[in-house]
Amino acid sequence: MATEPESLTSPLLARVREAIAEAGGWLPFDRFMAIALYEPGLGYYAGAAPKFGQMPQGGSDFVTAPELTPLFGRTLARQVAQALAASGTDEVWEFGAGTGALALQVIEALSILGQPLRRYTIVDLSGSLRERQRATLAAHGERVHWADALPEHMEGVVLGNEVLDAMPVQLLVRVRGVWHERGVVWGAPGTLAWADRPTALRPPLEVPGEHDYLTEIHPQAEAFVRTLADRLRRGAAFLLDYGFPEAEYYHPQRAMGTLICHRAHRSDSDPLADVGEKDITAHVNFTGVAMAAQDAGMDVIGYTSQGRFLLNSGLLELAQRADVRQNAMMQKLLNEHEMGELFKVLALAPAGGGAGWVPLGFAVGDRTNRL
Repeated sequence: MATEPESLTSPLLARVREAIAEAGGWLPFDRFMAIALYEPGLGYYAGAAPKFGQMPQGGSDFVTAPELTPLFGRTLARQVAQALAASGTDEVWEFGAGTGALALQVIEALSILGQPLRRYTIVDLSGSLRERQRATLAAHGERVHWADALPEHMEGVVLGNEVLDAMPVQLLVRVRGVWHERGVVWGAPGTLAWADRPTALRPPLEVPGEHDYLTEIHPQAEAFVRTLADRLRRGAAFLLDYGFPEAEYYHPQRAMGTLICHRAHRSDSDPLADVGEKDITAHVNFTGVAMAAQDAGMDVIGYTSQGRFLLNSGLLELAQRADVRQNAMMQKLLNEHEMGELFKVLALAPAGGGAGWVPLGFAVGDRTNRL
């Protein structure tokens, strides 16, 4: 008797199959993505395998800026220090802290800068990553705390580096002029498959033309910033990620969307394969995030490319004291064809919280008017 491959009989695939059945045979992609990445004890981020690192030989799947060079966190800390001082707060909140590398860099740099920091709180749902964070931050144990969710009231500086891109998205596809929502079904023989249903959902911008078109919408990322707006009473938030303003995101030529998977430092476009064994992400629609924040009462106090943000915040000055390898990694952060242009930085503050100070990361080259 033939048996299904192990990957199709794993507990995670069984959970996906159960969810499909519970949903009546068709599971919206955002729900599938949430299970694949975050299902407790089963999802990609629940696993103990390394995810962050510079080389696949160590078992990692992708690299983030803090893993490339500590210059990233040390530079970001200059902006954090200014925001803490301007808002009169003394706590940092980081979402999705990975290995804890960014937290370590920021905490140590704030100490060198003489900026008081009472507490550094990490909000992360992954138990395995929490253990790595605890090991990384052991020397700062008294000041570092962990939380599963936001409190009702927050004060301080919020950091989110490559957090929004990992939030589940809905897939919309236009086929022969008709818009559908794309979901997941249990196909034959015992495999996952795509299935589209007509929908009233639309991208936030009309996409000219009648050609077939696949894209994403981001209700969870927008809900996240609305919650942040409700809870953050004093301080500022800095969200760093890859993405575009709305007009670029929904450009007629971007007809295959931005959804992508990462495994062993290679990319593919099939999230239905090897479920739970690779990351699934989509680029960020920064216009949608900014508008959701504004609608919820926050002010947009800056938006620019990561390269410009780091230059404004003093990266070159810090690099003068770095070795050759660190300077080589710095170029990856700045170069337009690597992380310098694709990655953006969006800064938010509670209503009126940006009055009286200009965030140094946006002093030159602010692009808020392009959102």
